[in-house]
Amino acid sequence: MLVGSKSTAPSRQRAGLISHTLLQKGDVQNTCMTVTWVEVTVGAQQQPHQHEPEQVYVLITGKGQMRVGDEAKEVAAGDLIYIPPQALHSIENTGDEVLSYISATTPAFDFKAFYDGAIYKLLT
Repeated sequence: MLVGSKSTAPSRQRAGLISHTLLQKGDVQNTCMTVTWVEVTVGAQQQPHQHEPEQVYVLITGKGQMRVGDEAKEVAAGDLIYIPPQALHSIENTGDEVLSYISATTPAFDFKAFYDGAIYKLLT
């Protein structure tokens, strides 16, 4: 059994966002997903980006505006957002508390390769 913890997970910080990788490629033999816990500070916005893996966000706390492709919607704790492969997407914290969400991505990826390599494409 693998038990991941936010407090010991590999983390990456970018402009008001902290991503904690709870499960990634190589953690468990033949895993097909990566799971991250992301915290977005008040007023911060994830840079629009796209990647090959399909993804879902499940909001745990807070509220914000989610953009996927040409659509924008207000989202809040308890919502699930589906992001198709290669869809341009971002989230902005529009509330007065930290917005946190769990992200599940398939297929699985390596945390360092994803954030430091060509897989994660920031678009500005």
